Amino acid sequence: MKSMHDPILVTGATGYVGGRLWRLLEANGRRVRCLVRRQTGLPSRVGETTDVVKGDVLEAGSLGPAFAGVESAYYLIHSMGSAQDFEERDRNAARNFGSAARHAGVRRIIYLGGLGHGRDLSPHLRSRHEVGEILRESGVPVLELRASIVIGSGSLSFEMIRALVERLPIMITPRWVGVETQPIAVDDLLAYLVAALEVPLTESRVIEIGGADRVTYGDLMREYARQRGLRRVMIRVPVLTPWLSSLWLGFVTPLYARVGRKLIESIKHPTFVRDPSALAVIPVQPRGIRDAIAAAIGNEEREIAESRWYDAFSSGGEKRNWAGVRFGNRFVDSRTREVGVGPEEAFAPIRRIGGETGWYAYDWLWHLRGFLDLLVGGVGVRRGRSAPDDLHVGDALDFWRVEAYEPGRLLRLSAEMKLPGRAWLEFEVVQREGGATIRQTAIFDPVGLLGLAYWYGVYPLHRLVFSGMLRGIARAATGKSTPDRDGA
Repeated sequence: MKSMHDPILVTGATGYVGGRLWRLLEANGRRVRCLVRRQTGLPSRVGETTDVVKGDVLEAGSLGPAFAGVESAYYLIHSMGSAQDFEERDRNAARNFGSAARHAGVRRIIYLGGLGHGRDLSPHLRSRHEVGEILRESGVPVLELRASIVIGSGSLSFEMIRALVERLPIMITPRWVGVETQPIAVDDLLAYLVAALEVPLTESRVIEIGGADRVTYGDLMREYARQRGLRRVMIRVPVLTPWLSSLWLGFVTPLYARVGRKLIESIKHPTFVRDPSALAVIPVQPRGIRDAIAAAIGNEEREIAESRWYDAFSSGGEKRNWAGVRFGNRFVDSRTREVGVGPEEAFAPIRRIGGETGWYAYDWLWHLRGFLDLLVGGVGVRRGRSAPDDLHVGDALDFWRVEAYEPGRLLRLSAEMKLPGRAWLEFEVVQREGGATIRQTAIFDPVGLLGLAYWYGVYPLHRLVFSGMLRGIARAATGKSTPDRDGA
């Protein structure tokens, strides 16, 4: 192994695990090189010891610069979210990555695969195993860590379990809810990944990792409900196959529908550790599901606080006290628009939003919402904004408050209208080839059944308004029109 000054290549750096891994490596004083497919906001978030290099594992010729001087590389990529043939994409990506690693003299590849045994595997697990085989065929020693589902705030598995438990007081559960699994806390998974850099490796090997408990998916749901203080009734029926369950999931949790269906199809068989050698080889003592779920629930609030998603003060009177109120059922509506101008020009309409400028689409609906807010004792939209072309953290902006502001890049607004929950509206602009990408994200943390009813009741209207607003911002950024006050 070379010194800590040699870069460690991390793929999937914008994903759930990779995005946490590079931060942890960076905090440990390691030099990191993140491989990204396209220009993102990542370069502005990394520290001095981390480089961001553009390249695509599906384009072999683009990988050379990423591997320069690298002896250890993490492969944290899969195409399960692709609408195309994800198995073939995974094969091509693994071949290109393994070949580039071999030519660059890489001494170890650390690959995060999936737990599963036998020949009758789902397409998802079969592909994960096949990727490991292809990487090993490159001739570079591969340390493959095989894990079951990950428990952590923001992980697909945990968020689906949370969404189902939060939204369904009575759950008609299929047979697969009784299938055994060995979930791992995300912090323990990261500890294994970091420790894998120091495991002696002269030839490829597979190591199975998991948490301290073997449980069923039903156990996970019940433990989450217990910690959230929710009473849930689970009625098992034999007719809900994984395919029918995936359709049901798409109805209840549409945000995870596409990849969630593929994930559900992969839990037909148990996924637990059969070879416990990881405990002897890697110095990590994984926690059980009770601690893992508690950490996931607690970490979410801590991550929100670190991102400054705190409760803003209100100019309409005493701020609402959320002490003791349980959250954890967050809804997210995110959309993007590409424009052929630079980030500064793309951000200019965002900087002027609200007040006399308006909201770039359906202004009459915004004013109607403000009027209704006034009727129930809220602040309404009467406050406007303090300056037409300038913002600062803490400024009032109609019935929002500026919570985060980075000129030319980010604006996050916290809602001060009367709501059965907490809400934010965020705009982020990142540079791309030939222009910029504008991302608009609406977030809502409902409280109780009233909060859920509010979200589902107004969602069709929000979808209309928010999509129209983003189009209006894009048009204003490119100078094609002035803000549209009546429609999209």
